[in-house]
Amino acid sequence: MADQKRVLLASPRGYCAGVDRAVETVERALDKHGAPVYVRKEIVHNRHVVDTLAERGAIFVDETDEVPEGSIVVFSAHGVSPEVHKTAEERNLKTIDATCPLVTKVHQEAKRFARDDYDIVLIGHEGHEEVEGTAGEAPSHIQLVDGPDAVENVRVRDESKVVWLSQTTLSVDETMETVTRLREKLPLLNDPPSDDICYATQNRQGAVKAMAPDCDLVIVVGSTNSSNSVRLVEVALQNGAKDGHLVDYAKEIDPAWLDGVNTVGVTSGASVPEILVQGVLDFLAGYGYTDVDTVTTAEETLTFALPRELRPARNS
Repeated sequence: MADQKRVLLASPRGYCAGVDRAVETVERALDKHGAPVYVRKEIVHNRHVVDTLAERGAIFVDETDEVPEGSIVVFSAHGVSPEVHKTAEERNLKTIDATCPLVTKVHQEAKRFARDDYDIVLIGHEGHEEVEGTAGEAPSHIQLVDGPDAVENVRVRDESKVVWLSQTTLSVDETMETVTRLREKLPLLNDPPSDDICYATQNRQGAVKAMAPDCDLVIVVGSTNSSNSVRLVEVALQNGAKDGHLVDYAKEIDPAWLDGVNTVGVTSGASVPEILVQGVLDFLAGYGYTDVDTVTTAEETLTFALPRELRPARNS
């Protein structure tokens, strides 16, 4: 038995381009302006990242009215509603917007369809920051559908003028199940102009799907408030993994999970630094899981430019 112990390491995993940009935005703002730099909400949903930035002088607040007038505030990767921009302006705050460009794209879609007087069905998780930001673009036109079972509550004015949009970090399969149900109810439902679920979410789920059938246990590194990380555990279990757990750090792994386990799958959510994955691999190696095979299902090359205020000055 002992010689069969192995780890399957998912690729892609960890940081996506939007998270990379958001974290670097806070680091650059601290380098440029010095501490403190205020950040509305968690810059990304990862405990380690937030704690590390807080040590450097980032101050995380829930709302802009907690930021002293005239200070610098960074908006998180998940995006904010126009109302938040307005209150920041009223308080004379210097804003740096670290919203992921893929979230901004969904905001633009929401505004456009609202202008054309469509009813917009937004598929997403109630209370998630990204959903609140998108819904805030056109509150009178948007209704939230939190999963397939919520479809029966949808009411629209004109069945020929309805479009669905979605939170970027959902499960691809569950979202399509919700869309199928919506379409049964509203046969003329319009699709968004492009896929809202982000490339990184899809790629991370794709890698987990590929390795799950071979895994006795899948460990996903990520925080409990990270939607895309939570989805990865669900995807693993739905696609054949016998067991699955979400951990922030290696020390949260219960050795009892490893009883009788030959193959452990390891991946991480889109806001997770690689050092935390390495910690898990080191932990597993201590229990004899030294054989690590990478399961690669996609290559990622996308990068996003930093917010304008933080780009290096061009040499004239």
